[in-house]
Amino acid sequence: MTNQWNATEYDAKHAFVYEKAKGLVELLAPKAGERILDLGCGTGALAAEIAARGAEVLGLDRSEEMIGQARKKFPALRFEVMDARELQSKLYRADRADKAVVADAAERGNAAGGRIGAGTTAKAGRIPETGFDAVFSNAVLHWIPEADEVIAGVARALKPGGRFVAEFGGRGNIQRLVAGFQRAFKALGMRQPDGMSPWFYPSVAEYAGLLEKHGLEVRDASLFDRPTVLEEGERGLENWIRVFRQTFVEKMGEADAQRWIREVERQCRSELFHDGNWVLDYRRLRIAAWKVL
Repeated sequence: MTNQWNATEYDAKHAFVYEKAKGLVELLAPKAGERILDLGCGTGALAAEIAARGAEVLGLDRSEEMIGQARKKFPALRFEVMDARELQSKLYRADRADKAVVADAAERGNAAGGRIGAGTTAKAGRIPETGFDAVFSNAVLHWIPEADEVIAGVARALKPGGRFVAEFGGRGNIQRLVAGFQRAFKALGMRQPDGMSPWFYPSVAEYAGLLEKHGLEVRDASLFDRPTVLEEGERGLENWIRVFRQTFVEKMGEADAQRWIREVERQCRSELFHDGNWVLDYRRLRIAAWKVL
């Protein structure tokens, strides 16, 4: 069950997603003149941080609304709509003719501070980009169970010696919250729909194995707890559920969703509500790997 995104709500109430990732940008250590791909860029905040270090950034996200918001906030940067699972098939090395087409489109349609127009590529549905110095990703990859497809695309996008720096939910992430989801369904006598927990939360060993399979050498990896305080006090958990499980909630219908959310709050309060705020039991996997020559 694919989640839908409200980009404005995401920026207004869930800025912690990118604010807590400043250390990940430090691990990336972008340098002036590097070409960096931000995979799952959301509304563009971290792409802008990376660009501020002098790197050339391409931000990709499967959500048209997120990309639209990113383009409004950072018109001088380049953002495109693309599913991370499509990297392997939709990124390609441009030849001279392709580059001429894209350069001409940029000259004719460059009304947004230097950004090539949305969807402008030399080959329909594809983006003429490979040979990145780095691929960066924050808080995205746990949404994509098809990790092997994503990593194959990352390997294709990187030039030899390029690096992949990512952080996302790891083994045990929001375990207490998901258990509360399940108890709430049981307490209400409601059938638990498919897709309640769609996430991919790997261990260090599991993910490192996938990276090494595609020629990416892991040099830094850690799994750590990050208790995360949600905004707006008592309303924080409902806000989180309605943003990060929007499609799931909509399929329940509003009346059942309201009953269920109230019961989730009741079930989780003793473990996850502290000093007037909801504090989620986040666990993050942070990893850095290099494409071997």
